[in-house]
Amino acid sequence: MSHDHHHDHGDHAHGHRHPNQPDHDDALTYYRKLEMAVRELLIEKNIISADEVRKVVEDIESRSPEGGARVVARAWSDPQFRQALLEDATAACTSMGFEMALYDVKLTVVENTPDVHNMVVCTLCSCYPRMLLGLPPAWYKSRAYRSRAVREPRAVLREFGLELGDDVSVRVHDSTADLRYLVLPMRPEGTERMTEAELIAIVNRDSMIGTAIVSPPIE
Repeated sequence: MSHDHHHDHGDHAHGHRHPNQPDHDDALTYYRKLEMAVRELLIEKNIISADEVRKVVEDIESRSPEGGARVVARAWSDPQFRQALLEDATAACTSMGFEMALYDVKLTVVENTPDVHNMVVCTLCSCYPRMLLGLPPAWYKSRAYRSRAVREPRAVLREFGLELGDDVSVRVHDSTADLRYLVLPMRPEGTERMTEAELIAIVNRDSMIGTAIVSPPIE
């Protein structure tokens, strides 16, 4: 689901150069214990094998936000790919060589504009576009972020150092077990002559979750 918050005045988004939220380690939570118990039961019942679990874990751990940055940079550089990405993100990312079928979920890409800022959360657990971003940061899984992102997104964004103008609509997208979201951040001014490889280097993880924007390179 998505939540729109409309206001009548103010400036467009400004990325303040404050540090992002730290990636604190979580304790062994109820849901972690539940996942461990379910996984062990599935292996015991021969529904899945320990080797299959190992392969998936190794694949997840091998991924990093650079995958998502590659997708964003391609969309910024190639209007045709950008359109395909917004229409069918799963197919578009598969065309780039990402093994999307391994995760058996649909990916939807939402685009930031001067009038709309998108933000991703998973209110029930921690569903996350791991196929493109790797493991989620601990704050994304925290109860505080999951509960507050929907109720007071602007306050949460301010804590990340992102102050949005009141004329910018905030849309919060709630991921599910079958659906993942990735934010396509706005391309910063002054990057028109940058190569795709150079663009990849300036795309940060949090901008693809929606808790930050991509700042222009410092000259």
